[in-house]
Amino acid sequence: MGDDVASLLLVLATENTELRQQLAAAQDMLMETAIDAGHLHARLEAVQAECRAWRAEAERHASRDARAP
Repeated sequence: MGDDVASLLLVLATENTELRQQLAAAQDMLMETAIDAGHLHARLEAVQAECRAWRAEAERHASRDARAP
């Protein structure tokens, strides 16, 4: 019986180690994804600001052209 218990403990310890490694890899991927999402969010805000600036410029030109004789 003692060998069976030792074998079972070894199997459980090995599985635990493998699961911890998988968890660490998943956490690393999650951090990378969060960082990428942050960069994408910042880029999106920059593009939206640029879009607003171009629209404002277009409105200025449109109102200027509408006033021209």
